[in-house]
Amino acid sequence: MLTVASDIDVLARFGRALADPIRCRILLALRQAPAYPADLADALGISRTRLSNHLACLRDCGLVVTVPDGRRTRYELADERLGHALDDLRAAVVAVEADKTCPDAASKGCC
Repeated sequence: MLTVASDIDVLARFGRALADPIRCRILLALRQAPAYPADLADALGISRTRLSNHLACLRDCGLVVTVPDGRRTRYELADERLGHALDDLRAAVVAVEADKTCPDAASKGCC
C-alpha cells in the first residue's frame, strides 16, 4: 500500500518531468512510438547533448526506460499507462481551460 509520502513523491517526479516543454515533447513523441536518441533529437530539433540531459531526467523520474537494440539504445515509456495518463491529463486541462468555471477567471486571470 502506498503511503501519502510516496504518493507525493510519485506526483512530484511526474510534475518535475512535465515542468519542461522539451521533456513534454519527448514524452508525447514516445507516446506515439519508441525511438532512438538521434531520431528524437532530429524530430524535436534539439542537440543530442540537450536531449541526453532531458532523457536522463525522464529516466531518473522513472517515466522512460532504455531498451538495448544491438549497438544502439532505444527509449520508450516505462509503462503504457503513462501514455494514457498523458492523454487524460491533456484532455482534462483542455476541458478546464474551455470551461473557465472559476468566478475570478475574467477579473484576476487566475485560471
